[in-house]
Amino acid sequence: MEIKNKVIVITGGTNGLGSALSNLLLMKGNKIIIADRLIKKNQKRLSEDLCAIKTDVTEESDLKKVTAFVVKKFKRIDIWMNNAGVWLPHAPIENINVGKVRFLMDVNFFGTFFGSKYALLQMRKQKEGTIVNILSSSALDGGAGSSGYCASKFAASGFTKCLRLETDKDGISVISVYPRGMRTNFFDEKRPRAYNNFMDPSYVAKKIIRNLESENPKCDLIINH
Repeated sequence: MEIKNKVIVITGGTNGLGSALSNLLLMKGNKIIIADRLIKKNQKRLSEDLCAIKTDVTEESDLKKVTAFVVKKFKRIDIWMNNAGVWLPHAPIENINVGKVRFLMDVNFFGTFFGSKYALLQMRKQKEGTIVNILSSSALDGGAGSSGYCASKFAASGFTKCLRLETDKDGISVISVYPRGMRTNFFDEKRPRAYNNFMDPSYVAKKIIRNLESENPKCDLIINH
């Protein structure tokens, strides 16, 4: 697929991987819509090709509004990237704050669920489109002290696999991305010991875009080096 002149929604697009994706895709000549809770309330249009909408991905109504805004302005959605995510420092299960685990599920699972739902509603009308769910290598293998985070990503991964089966005859592609650790503000609360060896988000973004541009994109893209 040629990634040019596409209408692309990126949740959690103000920092880290989301920012790297939006910058690279913008340079390729696409229309980018960043949906993020860190955006100022009334901010909508930053340039001819870049819009920013304050969005809480845990609120279904916010994702519905984003979709309505994009369709009204651009008439379509070509690619939707569910990138918004949160992390929790490692701790044994008996020491984990349950409220924080619920928030993990709200952002990492339900944010992906709601974003996919409204992207799909529009893409079914178009009879084409691509949904990209940014998951984590933590959805492939569990880790001691990471039960809450892994559970949220396992849930999002399972959901994505089901979504792919539901859309395989509709002209809609569903891609899972499983990156290992990246050097982003994701880990500001507590950096893991191996943080300095983590990947640069721009490197990961280039891998994701290259996969989309390939003749036969991988449905499950694992990025670990």
